[in-house]
Amino acid sequence: MAYDAGTNWAGNLAYGASMVHEPTSVDEVRRIVAAAGSIRALGSRHSFNAIADGTDELLSTAALTGPVRINRETSTVTAGAGIRYGELATELDRAGFALANLASLPHISVGGAVATGTHGSGNRNRSLAAAVVGLELVTADGDLVKYDAGDPDFAGIVINLGSLGVVTSIELEIEPAFEVQQTVFERLPLEALLGNFDGVTGAAYSVSVFTTWRDADVIDSVWVKHRPDRDDPLAETLFGAVRAEDERHPLPGIPPVGCTPQLGVPGPWYNRLPHFQLDFTPSNGVELQSEYLVPRRHAVDSIRTLRGLSAEIAPLLQVNEIRTVAADDLWLSSSYGTDAVGLHFTWVQDQPAVEALLPKIEAALRPFQARPHWGKLFTAGAHDLDRLYPKLEDFRLLTKRLDPDGVFANPFSTEVAGS
Repeated sequence: MAYDAGTNWAGNLAYGASMVHEPTSVDEVRRIVAAAGSIRALGSRHSFNAIADGTDELLSTAALTGPVRINRETSTVTAGAGIRYGELATELDRAGFALANLASLPHISVGGAVATGTHGSGNRNRSLAAAVVGLELVTADGDLVKYDAGDPDFAGIVINLGSLGVVTSIELEIEPAFEVQQTVFERLPLEALLGNFDGVTGAAYSVSVFTTWRDADVIDSVWVKHRPDRDDPLAETLFGAVRAEDERHPLPGIPPVGCTPQLGVPGPWYNRLPHFQLDFTPSNGVELQSEYLVPRRHAVDSIRTLRGLSAEIAPLLQVNEIRTVAADDLWLSSSYGTDAVGLHFTWVQDQPAVEALLPKIEAALRPFQARPHWGKLFTAGAHDLDRLYPKLEDFRLLTKRLDPDGVFANPFSTEVAGS
């Protein structure tokens, strides 16, 4: 089946492809790709830039969701790349298993999140892509190729930006299911965060810090996701922040409809690690997103830098989320070779104003080796990214080897990644 391309999740980008294919089988994917001169995979459309645009055709992975196969001996699960994390998580939990980490939204597809290096939060939690131990990829000539952890170039294939082919299935590490208690602390003094950054982010299994920068000296809230089986009990206060008396939304003043349960009530991992529930589409109206990840050693200086820009950031900002990510060895990971801190911005949907501000933020963060999230808005080009990603040239060579005729190439891959 093929249909008009439409827009991305936020509506800020209209895809230029003449059609979108929606195959229901791997064999159909192979036939479509083999016949295409210019095509690219499309996941759950949650990218805010043109990473999945600029080709004659698009191939949606939305119908490539199963089957979900759990291997208890190897503690892995294999599923179609189009399955959403929330859907995979409920199946895993029913079988007594869990993923170690989830992003703030359970609505995103596994394949798309992995391909763009999306991550969750936690001092010891790696990016979502770091859980991948195998995948199947349809290459430009329609061949189906299986890659496993330990294979040559595997670390370059996992986060692939859609430039290597169409991923049809992914194998992930899993672990026994666990419970999480979510507690929100409010009004953390900024200096308390900066003076106790390790203590705040290490207060529990997963921690997210939210601020609007409207009061530049106070952090609005800290969302603490506590694993009773691993973490020490929480204190009544968190470095001066106090527990919220009612459930909260990450954006101050917004009703918490659709947010995952809080107030320290224990619940399953998949309904606490994300900020939002799967059956609710979270958006404060329309929005744009950017994110920059800095090595953890630069966390405090980077946050101080944002505080210095707060007067310019706040008028365009819905909320700034600060999260930690553990290091991995994936070539295009924003936490490649270093523990990282994500500085995530949810903007109002004024794209010209946001894009005018981003170069100033990027210039201010440049001394801290800030790597942009591949699926969000940024202005850095290949020249800047070469400095930030030591394996980027290796990725370009890998792309030329797997896709010599540029079937999966688009303006994003050539202008941004240089591949």
